[in-house]
Amino acid sequence: MKPEHIEEDSFRDHVSTMDSEGSRNWVYPRKPKGKYTNYRTYVSYVLLLILFITPFLHLIIPSLKNQFFMLNIIDNKFSIFGFMFFTQDFFLFAIGMVTSLVFIILFTVVYGRIFCGWICPQTIFMEMVFRKIEYAIEGDRNKQMKLDRQEWDAEKTWKRALKWSIFALISFIIANIFLMYVIGTERVLKYITEGPLEHIELFFGLLIFTGIFYFVFAWFREQACTMVCPYGRLQSVLIDQDTIVVAYDYKRGEGTKGRAKFRKTVDRKAEGIGDCIDCNQCVVVCPTGIDIRNGTQLECVNCTACMDACDEVMEKVGFETGLIRYASEFSIKNETKPRFTFRSKAYTVLLVMLTGLLTSLLFMRSSYEVKIFHQRGNTKAYETKGNLIINTYEFVVTNKTADSAQLKFKLVEPRGGINVMNDDDEIVELIPQETIKGRFKASIRQSRLLGAKELKIEVYNKTTNELIDTKTVKYNKP
Repeated sequence: MKPEHIEEDSFRDHVSTMDSEGSRNWVYPRKPKGKYTNYRTYVSYVLLLILFITPFLHLIIPSLKNQFFMLNIIDNKFSIFGFMFFTQDFFLFAIGMVTSLVFIILFTVVYGRIFCGWICPQTIFMEMVFRKIEYAIEGDRNKQMKLDRQEWDAEKTWKRALKWSIFALISFIIANIFLMYVIGTERVLKYITEGPLEHIELFFGLLIFTGIFYFVFAWFREQACTMVCPYGRLQSVLIDQDTIVVAYDYKRGEGTKGRAKFRKTVDRKAEGIGDCIDCNQCVVVCPTGIDIRNGTQLECVNCTACMDACDEVMEKVGFETGLIRYASEFSIKNETKPRFTFRSKAYTVLLVMLTGLLTSLLFMRSSYEVKIFHQRGNTKAYETKGNLIINTYEFVVTNKTADSAQLKFKLVEPRGGINVMNDDDEIVELIPQETIKGRFKASIRQSRLLGAKELKIEVYNKTTNELIDTKTVKYNKP
């Protein structure tokens, strides 16, 4: 989406953080300040608090028996909002992924990359944690540039050593929290209490993730957004003239004769000069080094830093604020409010439907997964014992809860008996969040099998006397 005032597109020929030779242009953004920066700071601190507390919620709240959020790929255990999921629940993940994809599409179509500026962990950690530490130790933009140019004297050495040490420590903490989401809080806490020598593999994994986080936030930085993250490229496909983005009001800023430096004696309106005084403050605060006046660009993460910088300048010169604001190309061009298009409405309806379906499936899912089938590899279709016909079945039961349970199989139609093999009775002991396998024999009198081709087996939780599942299986008989 290119504003009409842009006639030359050379800025699109290269990434802002690379020069013509392909070398890195290190970005030194000026420390932002203003209304939107304050709002983003509050939101960021709340999100950081949630990120660091969530792995410990089940340890703090006794009623929450499972970790609130965990994606344990190693053990195939997943916990989302305290609900445990296993490989048997993959269809729910599929629906969840489709819902997430539609949400991303809808959100991008309507609001562009606001997610990147306000919610993305990369932006939050970079701008609200690591960048603030850098400002505190090395100073603002000009002082950082001066420090980079000077020789390695005592001042530069201690400042860099302190900054890098703190960066490494924070990266180590983030890596620990990340592993809690991946392998579980208890496992990481056990590693911490028992020491790294008892858990070498976990220790090396922790070091690897610490190195990755340190590399990203200490050196790679904004390039994670402009070169690696696919979302920036996805937005170029999804946004249109009605998408709300951080945008420069070129009609007001350029006027009919373009922008010009501020002079008190000049009547800008009479001269046809726009409100932009070409102070370049929107550029020096940008964490990706772009000029927002060139229109929507791949590198823009909608962080609002340029909005605050521009508003500050507009207030100083006595102009109306909002020259750079949240707006759509359509609203700027036609000087109207942004509109909610049919495409956005259609995506919204689809998202609501998918979210409703996913929510229903989440709350309707069984706490136990039961499978019953004929014993494999058995050369005998059935056995006889007096007037009894006996079939052998295998069962696989997954306990998705955090509680132990006692399961009982009951043959209800036709009536008969079930004996769990390798056990004294019909009870099956279930361990929390584990899958067990076993066999049982179903015995029925021949007189009760007349016309019957299938068996109806009910599975009960003996502890709560709750009917867990009802299974229908085929029965072999003479």
